[in-house]
Amino acid sequence: MAQISARLRLIMLIILDSVIVTFSVFLGYIILEPYFESYNIDLLILASIILLISHHVFAALFNLYHRAWEYASVNELMLVVKAVSSSVLTTLIVVSLITGSSPFFRLYFITWMMHLILIGGSRLFWRVYRKYIIGKNIKKKPTLIVGAGQGGSMLVRQMLRSSDMKMEPVLAVDDDKNKQKIVITEGVKVQGYIKDIPELVKKFKIKKIIIAIPTLSAKRLKEINDICNIEGIELFKMPNIEDVLSGDIEVNQLKKVDLEDLLGREPVELDMALISNELSHKTILVTGAGGSIGSEICRQVCKFEPSKIILLGHGENSIYLINQELTKLYKNKIEIIPVIADVQNKSRLQEVMLKYKPYVVYHAAAHKHVPLMEANPFEAMRNNILGTRNTAEAAINAEVNKFVMISTDKAVNPPNVMGATKRVAEMYIQCLNHENSKTDLVAVRFGNVLGSRGSVIPLFKKQIEAGGPLTVTHPDITRYFMTIPEASRLVLQAGAIATGGEIFVLDMGEPVKIVDLAKNIIRLSGKKEEDIGIEFTGMRPGEKLFEELLNKNEIHSEQVYEKIYRGKAITIPKSELDEVINEFFTNKNESKEKLIQFANRKL
Repeated sequence: MAQISARLRLIMLIILDSVIVTFSVFLGYIILEPYFESYNIDLLILASIILLISHHVFAALFNLYHRAWEYASVNELMLVVKAVSSSVLTTLIVVSLITGSSPFFRLYFITWMMHLILIGGSRLFWRVYRKYIIGKNIKKKPTLIVGAGQGGSMLVRQMLRSSDMKMEPVLAVDDDKNKQKIVITEGVKVQGYIKDIPELVKKFKIKKIIIAIPTLSAKRLKEINDICNIEGIELFKMPNIEDVLSGDIEVNQLKKVDLEDLLGREPVELDMALISNELSHKTILVTGAGGSIGSEICRQVCKFEPSKIILLGHGENSIYLINQELTKLYKNKIEIIPVIADVQNKSRLQEVMLKYKPYVVYHAAAHKHVPLMEANPFEAMRNNILGTRNTAEAAINAEVNKFVMISTDKAVNPPNVMGATKRVAEMYIQCLNHENSKTDLVAVRFGNVLGSRGSVIPLFKKQIEAGGPLTVTHPDITRYFMTIPEASRLVLQAGAIATGGEIFVLDMGEPVKIVDLAKNIIRLSGKKEEDIGIEFTGMRPGEKLFEELLNKNEIHSEQVYEKIYRGKAITIPKSELDEVINEFFTNKNESKEKLIQFANRKL
């Protein structure tokens, strides 16, 4: 049978109910008539008409015709009871008032019973129809549920109701020993612990696993992912239970477990009041606003509803996109001003700063690709060093309250041009911060960001789409990773607590092997490692095997906020900095090596 349209189903239900209601009085009388004296046929017709009218009135009031009866539960059946009881009781009263005689209670009782059985049964038919007729022809994948609590129970019921999910709940697992062997709902039983998943997957031929534990920590999620690392298995997690209960998200809106989930990092609780005091109803300027980090900083800033946000960037396409995105979300709430400008153009920066007088500047504009900067060292110096100096000095002249520079872990003991330029930029920030200035200048240093342009993740995804192999420079190479939103939020927090001159270091957690990252992304994409392959290409120019967040001279034990540390970086007099940088551009033959030596303080 084909699936019936909603309109046709509505018509069928109305006609069916009308037939049941019209003839139920007569059927009830036929059943009772051998045991009682004859009842006036006119009264039966009157009762039938009034019952038909009252039924449709109460059916409309209780919305019996516009419900998804294929998902009918106790709540829906209670509505049938209320509607039927109301219509029968109304008919009894009205007929008694019209005729002036006492009602035939037994007749109305048996009519009421028939209504419940026939009308209620017609509704349950849709559930049976969907499950055993429509659902029978839909191929569903055997699915294992991790978690037998409220979330797991809701998920199982939704999977049984919705053929669109194309999943058949077979069993559940839970680490609570009190839940072992219990039936969650409709025959789905808890048949083991989380550690038993590999054995149960094999035994029940499971194809999909869904994690339905709303309170699961990031660390535990990573552990479960490692347990579920089984060839041919797709791993999902259900949405937050609070969002489901509030109606913001449907329980069937499953999300694939991705690399961000596998970092094992717990979310940081921000000091919202402190950040709000820095950003709300203020003018905020972001350089490099079109980049992956800069654009996310813009998104996070806008959540605090500044009066204005200046989107400054050199690339018109990227600035256009972030401007369109934010305008759509915050139209009539925030004045969003796109500005095309290059941080290497000092006069243009001065003009912008003096015009808009921002309260905070987030400086995210930078060249960051290590091999490219090795091949183009002077562009790296112009953009990362002089660009930072230009932006910071313009901010000071405009009496900006705070200037926050986005730095990198590659500025620690840098063996490459990119890292060296960022370290020298940090030096500039520190030396420009002084008591006579109204501007507090700080730098925030963190590692690699998942999904940012130029990062390894987009590269891996393209390589998988092309059929592989994934290229990794060295089997032992490791990097620190965090998500773009987390990095951006911590930047805002660091800026809010800054007093000037600091180099803040974000806690990046444990370093991750790039080869493990490659293996995970292959599996999460539904592919096999042997089909895609991993190829080691050798270290690239300027590349480090292991990244650092602080060198031994910068280590400071003080944690100024959760996941934010203050480094003790050495400050250099501005005159010395300017002299060295001028020499870099004068003597180009040796400038690359001298830059790296200076950044490591070997000059």
